Amino acid sequence: MVLPFMTLFLTKDLGYSLSQAGWAMGAYGVGSILGAYIGGQLTDKYGFYYIQLYSLLGSAIFLFLLVFIEDYYLILVTIFLFALVADALRPANSVAIATYSKPENRTRSFSLMKFAINLGFATGPAVGGMIAQYAGYHWIFLLNTLTNILAAYILFRYLPYDDSYRPAKREATTPRGLSAYKDITYIKFIILTAIWGMLFFQLFATVPTYWSMDYGFSEGKIGRLLALNGLIIVLIEMPIVKRLEHLTNFMEMIALGSVMLVGGFLALNLGGGLPGMAVLFIVLMSMGELFSMPFMINYAVSRPDEDRRGQYMALYSIAYGVANILAPIGAMQVAEIYGFNTAYWIAFGLSILITILFLSMRKVAMTRP
Repeated sequence: MVLPFMTLFLTKDLGYSLSQAGWAMGAYGVGSILGAYIGGQLTDKYGFYYIQLYSLLGSAIFLFLLVFIEDYYLILVTIFLFALVADALRPANSVAIATYSKPENRTRSFSLMKFAINLGFATGPAVGGMIAQYAGYHWIFLLNTLTNILAAYILFRYLPYDDSYRPAKREATTPRGLSAYKDITYIKFIILTAIWGMLFFQLFATVPTYWSMDYGFSEGKIGRLLALNGLIIVLIEMPIVKRLEHLTNFMEMIALGSVMLVGGFLALNLGGGLPGMAVLFIVLMSMGELFSMPFMINYAVSRPDEDRRGQYMALYSIAYGVANILAPIGAMQVAEIYGFNTAYWIAFGLSILITILFLSMRKVAMTRP
């Protein structure tokens, strides 16, 4: 709920510039990278359960602090610490899903996780937009604090810890699987994933500010548009993934999702603030998410040996952390000098490039490390 309105909160409510808002979102990205790395290391060592629990509770504390802080540098530090703690959950949560699922239904399992996330996203931005418009942005942070605490309680109460969640001890003579940092094919995949994420995250990092500043969209209208993304995923992702989960060449599906990003940025640039074109942009970006993300995460979690899974998932999460840095900082800097449309034409060109590059990996990605 918080992230889609962060740049609007900083620019409209607190009066900071576009570039300052971009750097604040960049601080989120840096925290996300470190949090994912630390979370992956801790998950491989201690297991996924308590990493998830403490991440939810810790991130709630920093969200609560953002209700009261207005100094720019304190905001940067708090956003960084929030992302650090919050994104330690990502590798742990991915390992948890892989643990609970079987290889044959793993893509569907991750899609179910995304279904839950998008069910919240189908309502969160709409509710958040209304709250921001009629009560103020600070109430979004407070409400998000409460939902984090509630999620931690549900995990602790209804999915209690079991000793089987602890990683199995490995004999000293047993060789470990290939490190994620030495898997060249996986590194290439991670670089492309970071670029893909940078493009997709424009939906949350810069587009709300673009719609507000260039076309006068209200917070409520922006919230409803963003909620459409979650609603589309909730309604159609599971049936589509169920029909496609038998496919094993993940790169072809990821490339198909990247094609949708191409169409999305074309619609955004040619839309001219028309509501129908804004809806088309959301639909195309949502289809890009639907076709790419489940197969990205399945590839990432299926490629390594089990004792390296936390490390691989940490690197996967780091890719999105890098994207969270580059998405707002790069686009906002370009937008402040040359305008938002220039930034989105660059995104259009990059979308074409990564489509080609993902397709070029479809053979080599099938080989085991």
